[in-house]
Amino acid sequence: MSAAPNSNRPAADHMAAVGAPTLGVLGGGQLGRMFVHAAQVHGFRVSVLEPDAASPAGGAAERHLRAAYGDEAALAELARHCLAVTTEFENVPAAALRRLAADCPVAPPAAAVEVCQHRALEKQCFAAAGVPCAPHALIASAAEAASAALAPLLPGILKTASLGYDGKGQLGVATLQDLPAAWAALGGVPCVLERRLPLARELSVIVARGRDGQTVHLPPQQNLHRDGILAVTQVPAPDIAAATAARAVAWAEGLAATLSYVGVLCVEFFLLQDGSLVANEMAPRPHNSGHYSIDACDVSQFDLQVRTLAGLPLVAPRQHSAAVMLNLLGDLWFDGESHTPRTPDWAAVLALAGARLHLYGKAEPRRGRKMGHLTVTAADAASARAVALQAAARLGLPAF
Repeated sequence: MSAAPNSNRPAADHMAAVGAPTLGVLGGGQLGRMFVHAAQVHGFRVSVLEPDAASPAGGAAERHLRAAYGDEAALAELARHCLAVTTEFENVPAAALRRLAADCPVAPPAAAVEVCQHRALEKQCFAAAGVPCAPHALIASAAEAASAALAPLLPGILKTASLGYDGKGQLGVATLQDLPAAWAALGGVPCVLERRLPLARELSVIVARGRDGQTVHLPPQQNLHRDGILAVTQVPAPDIAAATAARAVAWAEGLAATLSYVGVLCVEFFLLQDGSLVANEMAPRPHNSGHYSIDACDVSQFDLQVRTLAGLPLVAPRQHSAAVMLNLLGDLWFDGESHTPRTPDWAAVLALAGARLHLYGKAEPRRGRKMGHLTVTAADAASARAVALQAAARLGLPAF
């Protein structure tokens, strides 16, 4: 069924009139797949709009519309039979979200997604919400890339203003002389230069905000990245003071309010060596660092995504088990420099108490590609870490 044009009514208000309620999602990756599973547990059917015929989410959903994200006929079809529509990745065309919002509820809103898609707009949002971030400058031309005024930001990290993720679209820059070449190497597109900060820890906060402004959050997560890709998440965060964690939660909730956000939002933070906290970036969707919540919390980040989208009651998640999440990249499928994949020894890690394996249904392993994750739960953080270290050793992953 179709909601009234520009309807602001929660999707749940329409459920009584629908025999088999359906939620829609733009994007077919692993985040979409886990959303599909959570929606099905809640009794929803799911339609996925995704051009890839072999997508993880498309294979799990009741309906897979194989079309480009901007395809007018596909968007009209999605809006026609969905109670509400969400997205599973941040680079979905905002125009597609606006098109859908004319006919059905959409969360997160296009305007918020646009902010998260562009680093300069994101920095402006941090400032508007009173959340500190790294000193930075926008570089949009060769002349700006050669400007001596950028010296206070060096050494720094040059990042494309849009379309960068998992360490892609960024380069370290040591001196002013290096900057023009780095800007050219990134394609001569608008970039943000950020001063490199002395990091002590990385953490993230996942919040969920309903259409009525009610906000709940998962416990702050301590993260370890390798080569720009999340490798390990530990919850409770072992090295984050309670006051720092509370500050991160308050700032994440403030950012969601500033964006008039509806849905699940992840805010990544840096804890600096002097004890100060700064925001790094936002993701307008569930996040890799929140995957542990499927096994360690009574309400997962994907349950929250379903609830915010469908207008169902939000309850604060409770973490019932300490957890460590290990990201599983395609590298695990290859020995050394071999180009022939083989299946990792899953039996070795599944023999460990509290280990839960999640594979994303991707047919082709590739180095650097997210293929799944392993969550280890235990009664306390020390036990979860000890078993996770055993799992890492059995898979050939570095210790942490």
